[in-house]
Amino acid sequence: MNTPHNAPSVEDPGSRALSDALRSSFRILKFIMLLVAIIVLCSGIFTVQPNEVAVVLRFGKPVGVGKDQLLKPGLHWAFPNPIDEIVRIPVGQSYSLSSSIGWYPTSPALDALGQEPRPHGSLTPGVDGYTLTADGNIIHARATMKYRIADPALYTFHFKDATNLLQNVLNNALLDASVQFNADAAIYRDKIGFKDAVLARLQTAIEDDHLGIELDPFDVQVVAPLDVRAAFEAVLAAEQERSQKINEAQAYASQVTLKAVGEAQAIVSGGISASNQLVLSVGAEAKSFNDQLPQFERNPPLFARRVLDQTLASVMAGAQDKFLLPPHPGNLPREIRLQLNREPPTMVQTSTNQP
Repeated sequence: MNTPHNAPSVEDPGSRALSDALRSSFRILKFIMLLVAIIVLCSGIFTVQPNEVAVVLRFGKPVGVGKDQLLKPGLHWAFPNPIDEIVRIPVGQSYSLSSSIGWYPTSPALDALGQEPRPHGSLTPGVDGYTLTADGNIIHARATMKYRIADPALYTFHFKDATNLLQNVLNNALLDASVQFNADAAIYRDKIGFKDAVLARLQTAIEDDHLGIELDPFDVQVVAPLDVRAAFEAVLAAEQERSQKINEAQAYASQVTLKAVGEAQAIVSGGISASNQLVLSVGAEAKSFNDQLPQFERNPPLFARRVLDQTLASVMAGAQDKFLLPPHPGNLPREIRLQLNREPPTMVQTSTNQP
């Protein structure tokens, strides 16, 4: 029996079940794809901590130019690997780095106790570190630098290992400063100058090589080799004693010179004063003579008598005993007898009756 052409076809139950299964599978697949897309998008979200910055590398190349390359603290998004790579760079903290040459072998325990290893007679190649000074001596020197990252992009991407590079720069600065100083200057007399020389060399290298860091205060230690330190200290003690003796001699010379200059000035001042007094005295006597000259010229005998009387009055005023001799008539010789050594006066003792 023939079925009409336009008659509705009867769907097979198996086909209908298969069609429903396919539709359900496509819905699940779409949901899974949407979920995967959401997970992929969310996986690109990352957080930059307050003490760091981040740089996004897209296929190995930083995203952005200049300061725009640095992502500040907060939430950010990037494509997942292998498209983007997040490089985190710590900032705002201080790093410490010590030189790897120039110091004798020690241990953290000895350093913590502030002790040094025992001398062993000579330097051991490959173990004992040292530097050479301008006068050909050997010293031990160690530098410890502290720094902060000023340009994270330069510090991270321009050098394969910035820490090793900084250590080599520090070692080079230590060697360069050593050859500029004699041993006694570096160890004793000019420690600050030695440290400044290391700092100057280090700062120049940081600026020339664009290392992207800023230096904090750092420390430089310089000591004599353990085996000959006693000799260095003996030389230093001798130099200090020599300087002390020179200072004492200079102080004594200054004291004697000042005293001599003061005495000389006193003698000169005394001579000038005596000279002035003598000149004034002579001038006064000359004036008195000139004033009395007219009187002498008018009556010389009277003037002579008056001067004689004045002189006798001055002499008699200071005499203890005075003897008056009456005039002697005639031209007969006169005899005067004086007892020069007279007897001392007798002390009369007054007796008193005892009760």
